[in-house]
Amino acid sequence: MERNLRKERTGVVVSDKMDKSVVVQINRRQRHPIYGKYVKKSSRLVAHDEKNECNMGDTVKIMETRPLSKHKNWRLVEIIERAK
Repeated sequence: MERNLRKERTGVVVSDKMDKSVVVQINRRQRHPIYGKYVKKSSRLVAHDEKNECNMGDTVKIMETRPLSKHKNWRLVEIIERAK
């Protein structure tokens, strides 16, 4: 049986205060359906960080996974860039 491809997103860590969890903000530009102007949209996702290796400001890649808790459906894949 073949498993479906999982969603991957890239975002910035905005909170690392929880144990083994980080909040990742994903920014995207979406075209307004009527006016055609591009609007900035953002969403905040809670991701599982097993080794507590993320810090605020890091750019990370996260992947969708099974529900790990009430709000956690994502897990950390890699840290793309460390905060300066």
